[in-house]
Parts: sequence; C-alpha cells; structure tokens
Amino acid sequence: MTSGGAEGIGAASVELFALQGCKVLFLDIAETAAQKTIDHVISRSKKAEERRGPSIKAPIFYYCNLTNLPDLEATAAKILEEHGLVHVLVNNAAATGSSARLETSSVTPEAWDFNINANLRHVFFLSQSFIPAMKRAGGGSIVNLGSITWRIPAPGQPVYGACKAAIMGLTRVQSKEVGGANIRINSVMPGAIATRKQREEVLTPEYRAEVMQAQSLQRDLLPEDAAKVIVFLGSDEASGVTGSTYVVDGGWVSDP
Repeated sequence: MTSGGAEGIGAASVELFALQGCKVLFLDIAETAAQKTIDHVISRSKKAEERRGPSIKAPIFYYCNLTNLPDLEATAAKILEEHGLVHVLVNNAAATGSSARLETSSVTPEAWDFNINANLRHVFFLSQSFIPAMKRAGGGSIVNLGSITWRIPAPGQPVYGACKAAIMGLTRVQSKEVGGANIRINSVMPGAIATRKQREEVLTPEYRAEVMQAQSLQRDLLPEDAAKVIVFLGSDEASGVTGSTYVVDGGWVSDP
C-alpha cells in the first residue's frame, strides 16, 4: 500500500508494484489524478496481456485525508477489514508546495502544525495501524520517504526539512522495535525528482542549472528512479536490509 499514490513518486511506485503482479492499494485526496494512475496501469496491463506477460491487477484507490487522524485510522481499519493484511507499506505522502516552503520568520503555529501533520505525523500513525497485522502474518516491509532537503541543507523550508530528518530517525528506531517480528523498515531520500508538480512549480531553468551543478548524474531524475528503489526495499530481494537509508539524488549528497 502506498500513501500519496496518485502522482509523482507515489504513482510510479503504484505502477511498478502492479507490474510485478502485486495487488496494490493506494491512498490520496487527488481523485482525478488517482483515476489517471489506475487507467495508466490498466493500459499497461492490456499491453502485457497481448505479450502474454504476467497478469497485472488494477490498483485500488482509497480517498483519505492523511492530515485527519480519525480519517486515517478509519481508512486503515477498512483496508485491514477488506484485505486482511498489507505486506508492504510505503509512507510516501507529503506536502511540498508553498505551504512547505516557508522561512523561519514566516512560520506561524498554524503552518507548523500543517507541515508536521502533512509530512510526519501520518507516517507514524499509518505504520502504527499496520504493524500489528504484519506481526501476526510473520513479517512485512515499510518504506518511509524522506528527502535530502535537510542534508544539503536547503534554506527556506526549515519545518519540512525537520520532518524529513525526523523520518530517518523514526525509521532507525522503529526498525529496532519490530525487527524481531521480521518486519523491515527502511527509508528512501530522493533528491530533485522531476515530477509533474516539480516541473510546473520548481524546476525553472535557474533551478535546473543549480541541480546539475550539484548532481553527479547530468540528467533530470524521474519518479521511476526513486520508485525502483522503493520496490526493491519492499521485495524479498532486500530481505536482509532494515534500518537503512537509500539516497536517490544522482550524487548530490555523498552520504545520508
């Protein structure tokens, strides 16, 4: 299951998990974008069937406002009731727009609360909701999405950066808590990923030049670049990996 699965890295993860033949559930508030993601996967499924490739199941969308804890808890309970178990949880959802790009002097208590709720709190409580079922099933995998924002560090988004740094700490601590139950928890730290929103709102020629000066790889990183690492961490191929952070930034930051 992927939170924030309608667009960007989340949608790329939904697609790649589906291409592996997984039953994929995803949460979002962007209903139109969610349907586009489903339609895209169905289109890929038809092409796979023509090639007699592996069967691809259409992703299942759940509307959920993750900043609303009662909504989050009710949706998690509904998913467990309807599907019994989530083997892989990808905590991807985040708010990266103007509400997250506030300098310290501009952060109000309301903006602080919104950023914490949109970028950190739901990560903890979604994991809390699904870990008991993973324990009963004998294991599972959780992948938390961080960011290199705090490692660069990038000025002008201190609360967002704090949330993403906290996700790395949360990952390491919780991986120790649940390792005995064969539950693996890892994090992925993307760099400048050229999602649709990033292209429209952030990736100006000036910013792209800044990115290319910092990156070793001289190309735009795409959502699929991060999604491939997420799928790896969710798979049995990463059966011995937990408490780790994988940086997907084209060589911007040398280490986590």
